[in-house]
Amino acid sequence: MILSHLDKKPQIYPSAYVAANATVCGDVTISAGSRVMYGACVIAEKQPVTLGENCIVMENAVIRSTDAHATKIGASCLVGPHAHLVGCELEDCVFIATGASVFHGARLGYGSEVRINGVVHLQTELPANATVPIGWVAVGNPVQIFPPEQHEAIWAIQKPLNFPKFVYGVERPPEGRSNMPEITAARSALLGLHKEDVELRTEN
Repeated sequence: MILSHLDKKPQIYPSAYVAANATVCGDVTISAGSRVMYGACVIAEKQPVTLGENCIVMENAVIRSTDAHATKIGASCLVGPHAHLVGCELEDCVFIATGASVFHGARLGYGSEVRINGVVHLQTELPANATVPIGWVAVGNPVQIFPPEQHEAIWAIQKPLNFPKFVYGVERPPEGRSNMPEITAARSALLGLHKEDVELRTEN
């Protein structure tokens, strides 16, 4: 399904392919030779999403921009099934394995790899040809890569990056309080703009 959003239409190169039940919405560019497979979602909110040449987006992957963070994927990258990328930048020849996640403001260098269920956290810079092992977490700049059980070490780097402020523009609440009403109200308003989306075509 190909949709316009906020009067922005996806730009899909003639040699690219988008599966019939994939969703491409808004200010999205899909370059020559790229493939967006079944069930995948490539969604631009207010910032653009760009896929370079010969990018492969496998089944049920989600690639998003936000109102504050664009997403740019270089040439010859592969995004595996059920992976999640949002507001990040991948240089050429990056491999994102099944179930991996790359968050807002992250930058992944040429030839880097994030293996199955790996995480690259917000504002993290992964150098060229670096690898995040299966299930491990990359965080910070300069990057440190931890096994998931080292939560305290991960949190010591992650907390000052202030996820709610950087991602949602909302301060972290005092202990025992929640900022979720503020976050969800703002997200509801932003995502409600999709009510005006227009389907452009259903096959590629």
